[in-house]
Amino acid sequence: MRKLLLLFTVITVGFLFIARLFYLQVYNKEAYSLFEDSAIRPVYDYPKRGYVYDRNGKLLVANQPSYDVMVIPREVEPLDDEQLNEFCKLLKISSEDYYKKFERAKNYSPRIPSVFVPQLSKKDYAVLQEKMRKFDGFYIQKRSLRDYQTSIGANVLGDLGEVNQRIIKRQPYYKMGDLIGKQGIELSYEDVLRGVKGIKFIQKDRFNKNIGPYKNGRFDTLPQPGKDIKITIDSELQQYGELLMTNKRGGIVAIDPTNGEILALVSAPSYNPNLLVGRERSKNFTKLYRDSIAKPLFDRGLQAQYPPGSPFKVINALIGLQEGVITPEEKVTCRMGYYYGSRRLTGCHHHKSPVDMNAGIAQSCNAYFVTAYRKIIDKYPDAGNGMNTWANHAKSFGLGNYLGYDLPVGQKGRIPDGDYYDRAYGDNRWGSTYIVSNAIGQGEVEATPIQLANMAAAIGNRGYYYTPHIIKEIEGDTIPSKYTTRRETTIDKRHFEPVIQGMFDVYNKGTAATLRIPGIDICGKTGTAENFVKIDSVKTQLTDHSIFVAFAPKDNPKIAIAVFVENGYWGSRFAGRMASLMIEKYIKGEITRTDMEHWILTHSLENEYAKPYSGEPFKINGETTLQVIDKVKPTNDNESNNSINSNANTPKL
Repeated sequence: MRKLLLLFTVITVGFLFIARLFYLQVYNKEAYSLFEDSAIRPVYDYPKRGYVYDRNGKLLVANQPSYDVMVIPREVEPLDDEQLNEFCKLLKISSEDYYKKFERAKNYSPRIPSVFVPQLSKKDYAVLQEKMRKFDGFYIQKRSLRDYQTSIGANVLGDLGEVNQRIIKRQPYYKMGDLIGKQGIELSYEDVLRGVKGIKFIQKDRFNKNIGPYKNGRFDTLPQPGKDIKITIDSELQQYGELLMTNKRGGIVAIDPTNGEILALVSAPSYNPNLLVGRERSKNFTKLYRDSIAKPLFDRGLQAQYPPGSPFKVINALIGLQEGVITPEEKVTCRMGYYYGSRRLTGCHHHKSPVDMNAGIAQSCNAYFVTAYRKIIDKYPDAGNGMNTWANHAKSFGLGNYLGYDLPVGQKGRIPDGDYYDRAYGDNRWGSTYIVSNAIGQGEVEATPIQLANMAAAIGNRGYYYTPHIIKEIEGDTIPSKYTTRRETTIDKRHFEPVIQGMFDVYNKGTAATLRIPGIDICGKTGTAENFVKIDSVKTQLTDHSIFVAFAPKDNPKIAIAVFVENGYWGSRFAGRMASLMIEKYIKGEITRTDMEHWILTHSLENEYAKPYSGEPFKINGETTLQVIDKVKPTNDNESNNSINSNANTPKL
């Protein structure tokens, strides 16, 4: 019996060994198991990252060679002082840096390669390569860095940065020292652009020397290059927009209404994308990040939430028509300062009264749109229901929510609804008179420039839009269907014509009459948004923001645009001129309104941006804010009497 038990034990153990060997050698062939073998060294072969072209085929982003010094900590022999000094001199680092980098690599993994010194230049690589044999455990690995062929569009193109432990844990494809898209399209289309790394497994002998490919390269793989992409940006239009924004802050977004392609996405101030390439990346990024005043890394076109001002009035006109509470012919009396009961609701500027919808839009009459807005809310017995109806219509234009575009940053904006005001005032304790600022794009309404540009595209299309997007073509692939799907608003097509005619008359006889472009029928809307900041806990009014939205031509538009200039006074002063010039640049390919162009290029707003930090009283035309407020009635939109050649000294609040 004992003999049988011993025999059974031997047979069982033998069977287990055979099964385990079969699993390891026959069934389990995946290359990743080789990483555990200390006699095998994996060497990665990094692919060419995909190129980036603009909509017209102009190369924007290419590659340049880079060389990383890699280290396998367990293979490093201790260096004496002479060797250490020589090695540090070759790498242009201090001995303290050497030990810090070595400990970092050792903590990551003693046996897995990691980057010791990244991104050597060709010159440094040539000098170092000859002497690397003297330093066991170190070797040089070639990879690619980005080579930006342009100095524009940093917020669109983005940049590459080294992965961290959090990314590695979430995405095991990446190893320490790998580069990944950090911003812009480099981040959005990382999976498309990066390609797939190849790998070679090198066999080592008992002296830790390389003796050739493991099993004749049976488990080696070739790198798969990244795919080239074409983006929707028109680089010439983008460059022109950034030129117009010199010494100004804000955003410009231009969209092709026929397909939702983003033609220009300008954020100012910006920076040269080449600053975030190579060994200087970390230092330059820190400088840009710490600039808390200009905020060049903050994409104002996608992230900045502003009161939309008077351009939002056209939304209220469309909602009023859809809800049947107003007609294009109905007239409203404006007394240059609209009152309801004993409470002043808005101000207005000089124009004829009464006004119908066309004149209300063309002259940007606050009284007209306060009346229309209140009728929308008061149509329903419960203000909350009226507010929800209004909010749903506004949101159908892409306002108050993420648009779903293919760039990695953005903000929702805000379209308040009934629940919002119930929380603010209490259930059923508020009415339309509490929230009339929404009628003129102030109050609780907020929007980003890309949302306003999309709104203009939807109006130009008479009630529909395509999700804005930056991708035009992917090599060997198609773009996602959500960017080619038409999205309808809640407004019937028939209601758009009177509103569009009003926007057309903004250029013909309204607040942008001096901004006409010969040969192009432009529909637009000027806007001014009040600008308050807290200084020493005191709410202080600064110079207003300048806003403009437009599309052109009037019929079958090719471009829709939104321009927002911080502290730009009023709509037609800065934003309107920029929008008109951008439209002419895109449609004609040249500028005939050189007077407007010269004015923009020679006027700076740097003094306006310095006001909160100067310690001096805020002044408009030489007078403090309080002095001006005492002299003139506050207004929301004072564009109508301000031409290019105007020398009027009337304060604009």
